[in-house]
Amino acid sequence: QVQVVESGGGLVQPGGSLRLSCVASGSISGNAMFWYRQAPGKQRELVAVITSGGSTNYADSVKGRFTISRDNAKNTVFLQMDRVKPEDTAVYYCNYRGYIWGQGTQVTVSS
Repeated sequence: QVQVVESGGGLVQPGGSLRLSCVASGSISGNAMFWYRQAPGKQRELVAVITSGGSTNYADSVKGRFTISRDNAKNTVFLQMDRVKPEDTAVYYCNYRGYIWGQGTQVTVSS
């Protein structure tokens, strides 16, 4: 079974940038890929999706600030986070095929 591993989280100041990566152990070609996040005390929410054809969609809260992209040759999906806000603080998860989750990577936005 394919596994996914996220990385790239950390502490960043408001207004800063961070780039998350999600590496799959198998091919991601032909599959939509998703980024979710879960803040303390809140439900997990969908942040961004990229289809197999490269079309993207974003949660309203991150639209214009975050960019999802993929590199099928490297079985990797990225989430570029720009102009981050304290409310972006959460554990960010990669999702493959709707039921395969990574362990998550913590993003903390604080001065």
